[in-house]
Amino acid sequence: MRSILLFSAISLSLQASAQTAAISRWANRSLLHQQPLEQAHVGISIYEPATQKYWYQYQDDKFFTPASNTKIFSLYAGLKLLGDSLPAARYYENDTAIFVKGMADPSFLHPDYTFQPLLQLLQQTGKQIYLVPAVNQNKRYGPGWSWADYADDYQPELTEWPMYGNVVRIYHHGDTSKMVPPLYDLETTEDSTISKTSTERDERNNLFFLKYNPAYRDASTTEVPFVTGAEQDLRQRLQDTLHKRIGLAIPPQEASFQLLKSIPADSLFTPMMHRSDNFFAEQTLMMASASLWDTISTKKMISWLLEGDLKDLPHAPQWVDGSGLSRYNLITPRDFVSVLHKMYVQYPRQRLWDIFATGGKGTLRNYYQQQFVHAKTGTLNGVVGLSGYLVTKKNKTLIFSVLVNNHQDTATNVRRAVERLLTMIWKEY
Repeated sequence: MRSILLFSAISLSLQASAQTAAISRWANRSLLHQQPLEQAHVGISIYEPATQKYWYQYQDDKFFTPASNTKIFSLYAGLKLLGDSLPAARYYENDTAIFVKGMADPSFLHPDYTFQPLLQLLQQTGKQIYLVPAVNQNKRYGPGWSWADYADDYQPELTEWPMYGNVVRIYHHGDTSKMVPPLYDLETTEDSTISKTSTERDERNNLFFLKYNPAYRDASTTEVPFVTGAEQDLRQRLQDTLHKRIGLAIPPQEASFQLLKSIPADSLFTPMMHRSDNFFAEQTLMMASASLWDTISTKKMISWLLEGDLKDLPHAPQWVDGSGLSRYNLITPRDFVSVLHKMYVQYPRQRLWDIFATGGKGTLRNYYQQQFVHAKTGTLNGVVGLSGYLVTKKNKTLIFSVLVNNHQDTATNVRRAVERLLTMIWKEY
């Protein structure tokens, strides 16, 4: 019996060594030592949870700017802390009034969601509505964000009470333009020198501008973030939406707030990961913070996680926002494998497969058509990342992270190079 066990152990060890050697050859041949990655900073970590063995490691202890792979950390926080449904608001009501405090739920009046329990509560009450300011320690943008991108749809402002995704949607067709919701003025101008419709916003005010060429009749839709402002601005938006008078007040000392639930959590997490929604990722950390402490602080939320559930990560990351827009984030591939493994053992596999983008869908719609990868992409200028799960042809589940920094090629070419390596692993094992 002892000799059989020894033989089995030796066989497994030889098999693991052969796997590592084969993957190393493929990585050297197809990825590391040729363009577009020959001069880039590359980290690779591939781990099999069933055997608790790493199949391949290349600079997986080095820190990288992870871009939207950061959303994997935010997803972990959301899964752990938000339960089955998101928190819509805290509210207290007496005989004459209802006091409502926002909890950073991004689904409120968002066009993707028809279930609106908070809207229904506010519409149906006959009592005076008072807005209770939340304790919000966040700024409108995350640390290290590009303030020049204030009018871009991927960077809405962060607030304790989002409305409409904190963007307006500007529709244009022919010589007709419309803003939804119609909260602000839209100035339209004809310009025969441009080839497509363009939209812009004043940096500090809700003044919106649209230029179009009357010779082109194509329809266009653009999302532009609005300036969220202070509590008085939020109150005005609520009044314009509800057509009711809204007050600002501090609740009575005896007030006992109730929690109002919102949409199913996975209905937010799935688009957050599939389309890499920055706003949903940021608001996820804010909701988690509001749920724990009745205080909104992304910094506090991140510190709590890193000092608690994530204190055993192989390398202490520098994690500063929920979306990965910030270049201040520095995380190793091995850290991503560790967090992905925590989720793999804590949540049903099919739930994770549904939440993560699968090959041929979402941000992976042009890659991995065999659908063997369930992963999160990441892209910034000079940065490409892919971290997630890979199911081989022989039905082995692997957890992997590939991070690329400082490349000077197109993101598409880098992704194709990574795809070739992962496809080889899928086919062989």
